[in-house]
Amino acid sequence: MSPSLKGILFMCAGVLCLAIGDAIAKWLGEVHSPLQIIFFRTLVSLPLIAVLAYFGGGLTKLRTRRPGVHLVRGLIYTGTMGFFVLGLTMLPLAEATAIAFAAPLFVTLLSVPLLGERVDHQVMAASLLGFAGVMVVVRPGGEGFHPGALVMLAAAVFYALLMITSRRYGGREHLWAMVFYITLVPLVVSSVTLPWVWQTPHPWHWLGFLGAGVIGVGATACITMAFRLAPAAIAAPFDYTAMLWAVLLGWWFWGEVPDVWVFVGSALIIGSGLAIAYHDRRTTLKRRPTS
Repeated sequence: MSPSLKGILFMCAGVLCLAIGDAIAKWLGEVHSPLQIIFFRTLVSLPLIAVLAYFGGGLTKLRTRRPGVHLVRGLIYTGTMGFFVLGLTMLPLAEATAIAFAAPLFVTLLSVPLLGERVDHQVMAASLLGFAGVMVVVRPGGEGFHPGALVMLAAAVFYALLMITSRRYGGREHLWAMVFYITLVPLVVSSVTLPWVWQTPHPWHWLGFLGAGVIGVGATACITMAFRLAPAAIAAPFDYTAMLWAVLLGWWFWGEVPDVWVFVGSALIIGSGLAIAYHDRRTTLKRRPTS
């Protein structure tokens, strides 16, 4: 089996893990606050990340000279997860996933004022096509509009800001330090708010909290391996297989059947993302937000 094919398989496995994690978060969000979900998700994930860092070069990889940068990134990630989980509870899973695919488009547009990068006309045209797809899914002012769409768009903007900071500082900090601290900050923030949002979990919910944390780390490991084995331009487009899983999981567990406009808008967003990926090999930084 070629390295590229292995990379594609790892990417598909990672995306499936993300989709399952999103479904678990949507299920938990029917009862628990997004902050409580964030707390347990990061509580489970942080020790696993530390273990992976230990075997991936030692805990010295977690040292940093930029604690302020990690604090800001952690707060942005807290906002990303909070808005995303809240959006999942307000929207069908497929519709929420489609809107979340707008994150790479925001990365492209925000990189101009925030990073001083130039965007050529073809990429700008693809981004505008993607935003047209977002408008088709969101349908502002129409009968199909739901306020949850704005919440999910906020998650996409926050995630785009997180990816832009990754692009700016990723070459100066070790990968495990970047991952560890953006997990640590949400854990601290959510733990402070926990007394005001606490709902005692049902026994099955404990399994959900544990599973979401483990699956999240598994998704990160699979996707990281995918980009190590296959070129980004080959692996990244398979992120869009998440739409298939979102439709299936939403239909299986909640009886959700997306209308035709969700599929039309998704096609435009995915087409835009593929065009941008073709022109920009740095797609490892351009991913959708997840819970």
